[in-house]
Amino acid sequence: MKRTVERIFRGAPEHWVGNGFHVSNYFPSATDFEKRMSPFFLLDYQKPENYSPTTRRRGVGTHPHRGFETVTIAYQGSIAHHDSAGNGGIIYPGEVQWMTAGGGILHNEYHEENFSKTGGIMHMIQIWVNLPKKRKTTAPKYQPLTGKEIRELLLPEDAGKIRVISGSYENLQGPALTFTPVQMLDIRLNPNARLRLTAPKDFNAALLVLEGSIKTNGSREISAGEFILFKNDGDEIFAESSEPSTLLFLSGAPIEEPLVHYGPFVMNSVDEINQAIEDFNNGKFGYLAD
Repeated sequence: MKRTVERIFRGAPEHWVGNGFHVSNYFPSATDFEKRMSPFFLLDYQKPENYSPTTRRRGVGTHPHRGFETVTIAYQGSIAHHDSAGNGGIIYPGEVQWMTAGGGILHNEYHEENFSKTGGIMHMIQIWVNLPKKRKTTAPKYQPLTGKEIRELLLPEDAGKIRVISGSYENLQGPALTFTPVQMLDIRLNPNARLRLTAPKDFNAALLVLEGSIKTNGSREISAGEFILFKNDGDEIFAESSEPSTLLFLSGAPIEEPLVHYGPFVMNSVDEINQAIEDFNNGKFGYLAD
């Protein structure tokens, strides 16, 4: 049964995260979205934007996280990462960084040095994936998902291709290891393509159009920058493209627990937020220089 389109919207006005990422927030800033997209808690989108060459560091300095995971997807541009667990690396176009903050971590994110020197287009997304209560204080972990690890499936009838980041599509399994069921698909459609996606009825599900335009489940034409939230009343989603289009599909099992957040902490209670602040102030998240 087809899912009904519940809502189509654009993100909030763009704002700067640090001095390197000019993003639009799609949730949780939108009304009633704190749980509506669970297990996904936050989505910041840096649309394609040209950055001039510089020798100055651009990005976000060292900051803490606890209680969730950050997923950074690079479409254009390169991002360098370091964290207090000793992990570091560069996210190149077509790659994904899946970082589990768990019980507490410090990290920073900057435009990669060579990219900064030459300048160019930065196009990326960061998503926060909530952790269930029993996993809130799990040990920090880092999954660098390279282009080789993210396998792709060519769609029949020259419709395009799908890269599976997490979860599965048909018989293709994504490389990301997740704590709850999470499906994340990078989709590229050719003109006049038709695609069928499925998600269990009780999973939350959405599409973000990054480039091009589509129609889905009887909707109007939906253009780049628009987000489609589906009701939980079916298990099928159809997308039809009239031009080359790039989509991000998100679906996952909602975490039916209390949710309290404060800045970089996503927990289950105010007491746990206060404990996170205290632990951070007492240096329990480790040390990381900018």
